[in-house]
Amino acid sequence: MSPTGRAVKRAMDMVLAGTALAAGWPFLAALAILIRIDSPGPVLFRQERAGRGMRPFTVYKFRTMRADADPYDVSPMGREDARLTRLGRWLREMTLDELPQLWNVLKGDMSIVGPRPLYMSQACQFNERQRRRLEVRPGLTGLAQFLGRGEIPHEQKLELDVQYVERWGLWLDLKIILGSVRLLLPNERVYQKWT
Repeated sequence: MSPTGRAVKRAMDMVLAGTALAAGWPFLAALAILIRIDSPGPVLFRQERAGRGMRPFTVYKFRTMRADADPYDVSPMGREDARLTRLGRWLREMTLDELPQLWNVLKGDMSIVGPRPLYMSQACQFNERQRRRLEVRPGLTGLAQFLGRGEIPHEQKLELDVQYVERWGLWLDLKIILGSVRLLLPNERVYQKWT
């Protein structure tokens, strides 16, 4: 990605994330209240992830699991997972748990579109080709989410992430953003089918 491309992408991120947070804060506040009512524990889930250039950062999500759940355990593979709270199931299936990452976008840790941020331990295991996904900021949504999300095996997701880096353009970002709107409909594709 050229310096000009990075600047344009960053400007688009700032506009989209800033607008979404400014317009959506009452909804976000309502979700935060509901999370506190639904189960004991913090509203936000924080976790260290690998950012651009392998730089660690703290990712924010609305908490969807019980407060005593291991934050680095395997992601829930279905809505019956006992670690999920009642509200957490709905937040995950509507992809609303990811909304606090708009703050990560404003901070510059993330982009609206890019490879999803993975654990530092996962990033340390990348081969040379897979490390190319670290050339861009991780995203709220990406090519793998657009094409199948939890239904795609992990290795295939990593390859799609590299293809995104290689093919990047504003039109591709816009296509992924518009295509990702369907992820806001309740669906089971959010759950990992592969470990």
